Order: sequence, then structure tokens, then C-alpha cells
Amino acid sequence: MHLSAPDPRPRVLHLTQPVDAGVARVVTDLTRAQLAAGLHVTVACPQSPLTDRLRSLGADVRHWEAARSPGPALLGEVRRLRRVLADVRPDLVHAHSAKAGLAGRLAVRGRIPTVFQPHAWSFEAVGGTTAALALRWERWGARWASRVVCVSEGERATGVHAGIDGRWTVVPNGIDPERFHPAAVDTVRATLLPDGDPAAPLVVCVGRLCRQKGQDVLLDAWEGVTRRVPAARLVLVGDGPDRAELAARAPASVLFAGAVTDPVPWYQAADLVVLPSRWEGMALAPLEAMACGRPVVVTDVDGARESLPLELAPRCLVPPDRPAQLADAVAELLVDPLLRESLGHQGRRYVLSTHDVRHAAEAVAAVYRELLGAAPTAPVVPSECRESIHS
Repeated sequence: MHLSAPDPRPRVLHLTQPVDAGVARVVTDLTRAQLAAGLHVTVACPQSPLTDRLRSLGADVRHWEAARSPGPALLGEVRRLRRVLADVRPDLVHAHSAKAGLAGRLAVRGRIPTVFQPHAWSFEAVGGTTAALALRWERWGARWASRVVCVSEGERATGVHAGIDGRWTVVPNGIDPERFHPAAVDTVRATLLPDGDPAAPLVVCVGRLCRQKGQDVLLDAWEGVTRRVPAARLVLVGDGPDRAELAARAPASVLFAGAVTDPVPWYQAADLVVLPSRWEGMALAPLEAMACGRPVVVTDVDGARESLPLELAPRCLVPPDRPAQLADAVAELLVDPLLRESLGHQGRRYVLSTHDVRHAAEAVAAVYRELLGAAPTAPVVPSECRESIHS
């Protein structure tokens, strides 16, 4: 009888909830790089367009039913995740964002090397008692993370100042320069906005429509922009819980493009890309826009601030929650095409030199090598992982 040899490739299990926007792109990029490097990659996440993309890359995708926010369903989510662990038997678990970080660390509890990547801290997204509970969990749960990977130095500093005793590594987000590249504005714009004036100044904001991303602040600023640039148009690319509220008060010069599978054409069509976030881990949108040769305006918050080269900050950085200052920065750039072109060239050079997705993937691989070097060669998921979460 012939017995097949055991698979010698390291087995990595990514856990992710949410399954859209920047977190999904990071998981997709890491999965692609790790499969190319010869790892056995499994991703556990809710059913979504992300699952189809990951399968097309060759990943083993496991359905993990989980809501975006914590709640009464958490116990069931942890149990389901433990069944995935027992079946996949990973050498290393990499949990992305707050919800997967919560459920994943409860399921594993340090028995397998575990990487937690917050992608912005959960306690920044809420207030009052909920924020206090989220912070308390992050302080407690840090003991079950072999490494906390932050996407910016600001994100790491926020965790340290909040009293989270983590074993830290900072890996800035990266983008694919072959996918995000400049293109002729007129050609792309004619495809996206066939009924619009191709010469009208176009501002684009890409991101989930939610309080974090600050589209409400941008709408507050927009009247000030159009007073100075009457023909200007704004496109909000993305979907989210605040869409109806934002749409109800948006003027006719604002278009809602909804969720898109590929934001590249919108970056390429823009004269200016704006991200008015209230907080970030490290936003991908400014990096993607600059890779497309487009100037950006972002808010002076952790993660967004670090996406800019220092020489662009005076023109491209504004305080959060300040509509008047945001309007001034946007309008000043819209009326100065030569300055926009210069800022776009500088931003692209910066992104290509410091935020190439290949650099990010290699930095994560170095973390894996360090953790797996000290890990048992035959990972064991104890039997209690397959039963109750109360061991």
C-alpha cells in the first residue's frame, strides 16, 4: 500500500471579518504572496465576493459565519471557528481586524502561534461603555497574540498608550504598483461619467460609508468647495451604514457610485482624492490614489498621516472634523492644475519606494518565520477545541 507523504508546507489560517474594503484587500494580497511562496493558505470568513476571489487564487476557503460586530452570537462563532481549527490544523493563525481578532484568540488561546492585525483599534470606533469594554478586551487578549502586527507606527503607539502589552511589529500597508498606475484622465472619465462634463473638476472619496471615514465632514465642506469652484463634482465610492443619511443631504453635484469591485478607474479619473477619516490604521485609499499619480488630501490622524511623504504634508494634510479647513485645502488644489500634477508625481514616487505590496508581504513572512521557528513541528489542536469554548 502506498502512503502519501505528509504535506511539508507551513499551514497558515487567515481569519477575517470584515470581508470588504481595505481589510479584504490586505488579506487578498497576503494570500496571493503566500501561495506563490509555497505556503498552504486557508482563509476562514463569511460568504462574500471575497471568498470567490480567494478561491480563484488557489486558497482553501472555509465558510465561517460571523457578524461584523460582537454580540450574543459570539459563543457560536467561536465554536464554529474551533471546528475549522480542528479540521485545518494550522501551524499559524493570522486574525484580521477586531472581530476576527476577538473570536480567533478566544478559539486558539495561545495554543498555536497567533498573529493579530487590528487594522485600526476597536476602541476607537465606539464610545462610552462599549469603548471601555473593547479596550479591556484588547488588554486581556494581548496575552494570546504571539505578535501584534500594526500597519502604522501611529497604530502601534495608540495601542501602547492604551496599555496594551503587545509584542509589536509594524508592517505598513502596501499596494500593487502593476494594478494601481496612472492613466489618461479624459479616457477613463468618459467611461465612468458619460453624461458629465469631462472638463469639470472631479473629487473622489473611496471608502466605506461610515463615521470612521468622515464622508459627513466632506459633505459639510463641499458647499465651501463649490463656492470657489462651482463646476466641481464629488463622487463617493463605496457603501456602508451611513449611505441613506449621506444621500439625504447631498447636493446634486455629489454622486454615489456604490460599492465597486475595482476602484482603480475612479482614482485614475479623479483630479483629487480625499479621505476625511476620523481615525485609521493605515488607509489604503491614499496609497492607491498616489500610485495612480493622483494628489490626495487626508486628515491628520494616525495611519492617514503616515501615508504621506513629509514634503506633501503642508498641502495635503488637514485636521479631522474641520470642514472649513478641508474645503480650503480641496478648493486650493482644484484651482491649481500644475500643483496637482506635481503632487501626483511626488506621491507616486513615494509609494513605489516605500509601500510596494511585495515589501509588506516579505515583512509578514519574516514574522511568520520567526514564530514558526519556535513552534512545534506538529501542531496539535486539543480535543477541547472541538467542543465547548469553556475549557
